[in-house]
Amino acid sequence: MASCNVRSPLVYLISATLFSAPPLCAHQQSDPQTHAGAPLEDSPCLAASPKACLELALQAMGGHDRLTAIESLRLDEIGHSLLVEQSYRQDPFITSYERTHETLDFKKNRVRRETHLTWPESDPNQSESDSVLLVTRTSGVYHSPKQDTPCGPRDIESADDALTFNLARLLLAAFAASDLHFESPRALRSTPHAVLAFTVRGIPTRILLNSFNHLPDAIETTRDFHDFWYFWGDVSQRIYFDGYQVFHGLVFPTNFVEERNGTLWRSTQLLNLEVNVPTDDRLFAMDEKVAAQSAKGKGWERPLVVSQATRLAPGLTFYPGAWNSTIVQARDGLYILEVPISGIYTQGLFDETKKLHPGVVVKAVLSTSDSWPHVGGVRQVVALGLPVYILDLNRPLLDRMIAAPHARHPDLLAQSLRQPDWRIVSKKVLVGSGLNRMELYPLRGASTERQYMVYFPEHHILYASDTLALNDDGSLYDPELMREVAAAVKRENLQVATVFAMHQGPTPWSQVESLLRAAGVFL
Repeated sequence: MASCNVRSPLVYLISATLFSAPPLCAHQQSDPQTHAGAPLEDSPCLAASPKACLELALQAMGGHDRLTAIESLRLDEIGHSLLVEQSYRQDPFITSYERTHETLDFKKNRVRRETHLTWPESDPNQSESDSVLLVTRTSGVYHSPKQDTPCGPRDIESADDALTFNLARLLLAAFAASDLHFESPRALRSTPHAVLAFTVRGIPTRILLNSFNHLPDAIETTRDFHDFWYFWGDVSQRIYFDGYQVFHGLVFPTNFVEERNGTLWRSTQLLNLEVNVPTDDRLFAMDEKVAAQSAKGKGWERPLVVSQATRLAPGLTFYPGAWNSTIVQARDGLYILEVPISGIYTQGLFDETKKLHPGVVVKAVLSTSDSWPHVGGVRQVVALGLPVYILDLNRPLLDRMIAAPHARHPDLLAQSLRQPDWRIVSKKVLVGSGLNRMELYPLRGASTERQYMVYFPEHHILYASDTLALNDDGSLYDPELMREVAAAVKRENLQVATVFAMHQGPTPWSQVESLLRAAGVFL
């Protein structure tokens, strides 16, 4: 928009300013009060066996039989999420807001989630949106009166999480786990807790039980995710519970605060909870053919699509997609401009260089922004031993992303550890030679300070990083971003004829100037 992973429980690095302290690694995750406050005294739970301790927790929540009898829940929630993956200037982060009505059908393993979202980065009068997600543990759709569209792997994962890690079911899963055991007791928020550990759905999980009232105060996992946290590999997740209330005999928390790798990410408030509500099949009805497509989704592991590649100039091949990339043939070798999305996508770019330019060596990669999907292939590049041109402000985050553990699903870098070869861009940098030589310039605007632009002087072509995007009506998305680009172009005395970007194909610079004037922000 970083060594010690809409809806899911955060990465240590997220506050990647130059002056921030390095976040905790997965094995170091700790609460600021873990070692302070009340001593870890004996309690009925700590003195019992793991199952007997868990039985006390079940009783505190309403009893084993009551929890076993729960077949469905309907939750009315309000919350906010910190957009750690795409805040322009990192910490403190931009926030989105959600109002959600969710039905969990444990009997048939399905979820209906109705969400009203307020998205702060939207253009004026476009920040509000509504969606209906119908999803099972294996497939799902976004439903509308006109048609269903396939959901993605992260939506399926979020439904699986909602069905598995909801406290009404998680304690029962722990009770049935063959590997249930105690870990060392800990203090959390100055209160002593028993720690029960077990594995659910292949995920190492801990429940921290309050030693005074036996209620769960937090759960912890170490896992990988299919949402934006995918880029961080093995993520330490903690969800805090608070505000317990009685709903139809069930003692249930009303506040959920979610961390990943020690960074606060999401807070959700439960406004109402209904137990064993009717689950009419019509409310979960989806187009099965469309749902089947969702099960085939590759998510971040999508391959490079070369069918729509276009030539910007001789030796400049542009690959459009959700995140764009360009292969540059300079006199001294090949360069890849942007390696987004994943190692698989990035490897596709390297394979494409061999087809287009057999025997020509890739000299380096240019990565112009630190938004997480933008740098999704950087670990692959580091594993291949190639230099990467990065902005000076982006190094702290990228250092952490390179160091992030990927033991659960090792990528190429986890299999062959290397140190990154960063080429730091802090002022004008010349890259390559010949007709396709490049000039790199930090943008340094209020919203663009974590990006640099790439200028091809022989062609008067400018790559504007993550700043240019056109709305469906042809207007500029977030004109301020392009105002800052125009200011940098003027500052550096560049003669631009054509501009393109991470999310926009080649566009006449004169058109951008006209759009800036129409938006009232032209310099």
